Amino acid sequence: MRITHFFLILATAVIPVFPGCSRSASEELVVGMELAYPPFEMTDESGNPVGVSVDLARALGEHLGREVRIENISFVGLIPALKTGRIDLVISSMTATGERAKSIDFSDPYVQTGLAILARAGGGIERVEDLNKEGRTVSVKIGTTGHVYAQEQLGNARLLVLEREAECVLEVVQGTADAFIYDQLSIYKNWIRQQDTTKAILEPFQKEAWAVGLRKGNDTLRLQVNEFLATFRDLGGFDDLGNKHLADMKKVFDDLGYPFVF
Repeated sequence: MRITHFFLILATAVIPVFPGCSRSASEELVVGMELAYPPFEMTDESGNPVGVSVDLARALGEHLGREVRIENISFVGLIPALKTGRIDLVISSMTATGERAKSIDFSDPYVQTGLAILARAGGGIERVEDLNKEGRTVSVKIGTTGHVYAQEQLGNARLLVLEREAECVLEVVQGTADAFIYDQLSIYKNWIRQQDTTKAILEPFQKEAWAVGLRKGNDTLRLQVNEFLATFRDLGGFDDLGNKHLADMKKVFDDLGYPFVF
């Protein structure tokens, strides 16, 4: 069984008003995300926010009885925006790392994933160790855990640090980079689109978890978010999100024997 409100929130941007909950501007929940990471954070043809994270944010707002406003912010700008109070939360496929936890708090994890490789087809890349060689070029998106990993572990390779995922992928497609390091889901998605020129190595060489980012010390909101995530999971909300946005990917991961993200 699914709770009706949770089920409906996945199909519509309209958030019902809960009895006894006012909708004043002061109760608005401002959620930051970079709308450039389909199917988690993106826009539709009219420029409206859509995707897994958008649905999750709106379901959270419904749970709290607060109107949700999505702020589209570059990934590297999300933590500064959170710390200065421009936004209340980050829900943007953000990995909870020890380094980030020095400046912000995180909720309980809601996605389990890991770093994977989009390699140039025919380039002889089978594992991450194959990238740590002179003459290898690796593209990474700035500010991501793939960027951090490459800086720390691939000292013999040349790094191309770029601002956008699409730019990183293009370097591999054009053969100017040997590989792109990013999360499993993105690697799968980009490989499906570029199967003639790329190869996906999907088994994660570094396991990671995504969580909601909050300002330091905002324990009340953090506990509320954790309560929501547990309830949403128990009621099948994450299953609904997977079926809505990630059905093909889920089947591939099941066939390969990899645990799915939710």
